[in-house]
Amino acid sequence: MPSKLTEERLQKAIANAGVASRRHAEELIAAGHVTVNGNVITEMGVKVTSEDAIEVDGVPLNQEEKKQYFVFYKPRDVISAVTDNKGRRTVTDFF
Repeated sequence: MPSKLTEERLQKAIANAGVASRRHAEELIAAGHVTVNGNVITEMGVKVTSEDAIEVDGVPLNQEEKKQYFVFYKPRDVISAVTDNKGRRTVTDFF
């Protein structure tokens, strides 16, 4: 029995590839910046699979993004934030 390809919404595929957020991907689609298999897509609700050739402004989408996970044991004097206006160390100082 052949395996069925998993379908997902086009804006989700764009977001998963790291090009834009889902909301911004919807704006790109509506503005005509996205093609699927050579066809310009301007409406929402289009489903795509890993077999489809998706491009945003002529740049092919890398649909097979490899995710990386990191375990970080935060020291006590470090805050869980990206920035701090008080000058304290943040977790991003370690990466």
